[in-house]
Amino acid sequence: MIRLQAPLSFAARLMLAFIFIIEGWSKIGYYEGTVQYMENHGVPGMLLPLVILTELGGGLLIACGFQTRMAALALGVFCVLTAILFHRNIMDVSEFIHFNKDLAIAGGFLLLAAFGAGRWSIDAWQSRAPSSDLIRD
Repeated sequence: MIRLQAPLSFAARLMLAFIFIIEGWSKIGYYEGTVQYMENHGVPGMLLPLVILTELGGGLLIACGFQTRMAALALGVFCVLTAILFHRNIMDVSEFIHFNKDLAIAGGFLLLAAFGAGRWSIDAWQSRAPSSDLIRD
């Protein structure tokens, strides 16, 4: 299983990142509708640029494996907030499913924050690169 760690962690990162990249991008195209949805749930629409940055930017960082721990922590918190703010009506079966999915995704991000992106990532590549202060003329 050790040989599968790099490709499996890469696949897991892509799977986690995919929905956030797609959703962040779609919010740009459906900006006014998203503002209205947010405001209907008591969340100020002026926060939408931050939401887009978190979803799209965080998703891209996770996919590339760059600043993975920070991005994963941010997206994990984002998922918990999304569950609480938008899917708190757990008496509605659909909302209960969305609530649980958000928490499960947050759990995946917490694992990434704890263990990092894996060998197939920019983070790993940077940690293997020689430090510039060690290079001498």
